[in-house]
Amino acid sequence: MAIEETLPLGVVLERRESAHPWQDYSWRPVAVFPGAPACEPREAWTLLSQGEGWDQYHGGTLTLSLFRKETEAYKVNLSQTPPRIFVVLRGDEEPDAMHEMVPFLVTASPYEAQDYLDSGEEIVEAVPMPADVIAFVENYVAQHHVDEPFYKRKRKRYDPNETGFVRKPSAAAGGTGEG
Repeated sequence: MAIEETLPLGVVLERRESAHPWQDYSWRPVAVFPGAPACEPREAWTLLSQGEGWDQYHGGTLTLSLFRKETEAYKVNLSQTPPRIFVVLRGDEEPDAMHEMVPFLVTASPYEAQDYLDSGEEIVEAVPMPADVIAFVENYVAQHHVDEPFYKRKRKRYDPNETGFVRKPSAAAGGTGEG
């Protein structure tokens, strides 16, 4: 029984003209598709479609990895309508880069996507999960998910004498002043 299952996903990126004075284009992922040909995100991009003010590219093929310890997150995602794949984009630091953004990661875990959102350095967008990928994730969760029982934590009684942090009254307050 494998701990990790993987599935290659093609990432479709849209470049749209921007009306922003300091930005010519905006980038965002719009779809993923299983069965994409293998290609690195920095290699040749394939133009898929275009219209007035926008272009869509196959920006690279990334591997969706599923892990047994994250099945709870996958269940949360599958309960949403529709389930989503989260795509993380990063700026391309290479001086001879064809495009300023490249796909960095695809994940089915909303918790992992939140971690990347918290950094503020990447673009994180959710795209609809294709039916084939839904079946793949559902099958993985059915095989590997184990419900963990919830145990309410009980607090220990605080005894200051036990910790050694007992404050002794001062002489000015009517105490003996010893201590």
